[in-house]
Amino acid sequence: MVNEYEIKKQICDIGKRIYDRNMVAANDGNISVKLNDHEFLCTPTGVSKGFMTPEYICKVNEKGEVIQANKGFKPSSEIKMHMRVYEKRPDVGAVVHAHPTFATSFAIAGIPLTQPIMPEAVIALGCVPIAEYGTPSTMEIPDNVEKYLPYYDAVLLESHGALTWSTDLLAAYHKMESVEFYAELLYKSKMLGGPKEFDQKTIEKLYEIRRKMGLSGKHPADFCQNKGSNNCHNFGACGKSEATTGSVSSVHAAPSPELVAEITKKVIAQLGL
Repeated sequence: MVNEYEIKKQICDIGKRIYDRNMVAANDGNISVKLNDHEFLCTPTGVSKGFMTPEYICKVNEKGEVIQANKGFKPSSEIKMHMRVYEKRPDVGAVVHAHPTFATSFAIAGIPLTQPIMPEAVIALGCVPIAEYGTPSTMEIPDNVEKYLPYYDAVLLESHGALTWSTDLLAAYHKMESVEFYAELLYKSKMLGGPKEFDQKTIEKLYEIRRKMGLSGKHPADFCQNKGSNNCHNFGACGKSEATTGSVSSVHAAPSPELVAEITKKVIAQLGL
């Protein structure tokens, strides 16, 4: 079992990675790791995540209350957001919050990362919805994030940044990298005239690959509560729904009249009619 000091060193290493990759600026971002159901390590407020050492790291309980912190350091006020993830997702061992530039740009623009444009993103990441805006340091953010926790392993925070979680710290960080890479590719492909999306059959094949790989976490391949919305691949037609028997069966949502009208409007505009 890895001791606490080694975990603190890992947190500092991941903090330096997100800083060096321009995923945070100045004192932005925060990281936490679950030790057990009642003890968590987390980054302090008011420090650059690129220049931390193990003595910076604080220990809190499941309520975010300080168990141990060296003089001059205290947990970030956004620890509430992390604690909500741990409360609702017992499988999660670490949480990372950052402000990666491309992903945060989508969050500011109000655009979820849901277009199926590359196999790796569909298989490993799934859809990345946008949690509604909340005032920093208040319970608004964890309250707005909560409804997405049972179905996803990453969310954009409206006008704020991104939040990822997974079984351990490295996996949670890799989720953040994947979110940012996906957002950058999506942005650049839009600049080239628009990405070519996978069709439904291709998405189902990729979902089946994920199921066979037995990847941890939540994913629309297993269940999707957003069928028919813009928080899911192909506007939700990709999802799986749990039947009353507990089995999982495929459900394909028909496009809404509003969606059809919007697409028709865009086509007419492009044709100049």
